[in-house]
Amino acid sequence: MKVGLVYTSTTPELIELVEQEVKKQLGDDVELLSLHDPSILSDVRAAGYVTTAPAARLIGMYMTAAQQGVDAILNLCSSVGEVADCVQDAAKYLGVPIVRVDEEMCREAVRLGSRIGVMATLPTTLVPTMNTVSRVAREAGKHVELVECLIDGAFGLDQDQFKARLTEAAAGIIDKVDVVVLAQGSMAYAEPHLTQVYGKAFLGSPRFGAAELKKALEMKGLI
Repeated sequence: MKVGLVYTSTTPELIELVEQEVKKQLGDDVELLSLHDPSILSDVRAAGYVTTAPAARLIGMYMTAAQQGVDAILNLCSSVGEVADCVQDAAKYLGVPIVRVDEEMCREAVRLGSRIGVMATLPTTLVPTMNTVSRVAREAGKHVELVECLIDGAFGLDQDQFKARLTEAAAGIIDKVDVVVLAQGSMAYAEPHLTQVYGKAFLGSPRFGAAELKKALEMKGLI
């Protein structure tokens, strides 16, 4: 069994956590094909949204993974999740499911509460994640209130500094929310710490994405 991991960031914390969660779901024998193109996220940040060129490069990465024989693909950037959505018909035709790392996390947030905090260090991740939460809430027939928390200056900090910055920022929204979504996968390592400090659920995407990847492979009869 072979899965493709498509990254637009080379953050070591994200890569380590994703591989750990995927192997937890699929076993240590799973073959991982990791594809990286940080220029995609750089271009999205510069433009403020997903423009044609980075979207095309991302779709090209999906096709490269399919050509190299993967059984399923995990898209690991919430800033470009809508690109994964737009190629679902092609994915079905190819027989290679493309799973978003963040969608099931957003569904879980909707299940857990109606006041949902969304924390991000980049506006280009904050807005798409809020859109995804709104969409899955609508699909569930549930009204939710979104509370945004954009953490300026946190992108690129080391682990300890980043965790401290998240903890400080969370204090500003915690009384207004039932549950908090950590919009970027690289924030997920702070999930247990934040949950313990504030006594409310903080959700990181890698564990949800890995579980959905397993479901996609089960649907193909590979597990």
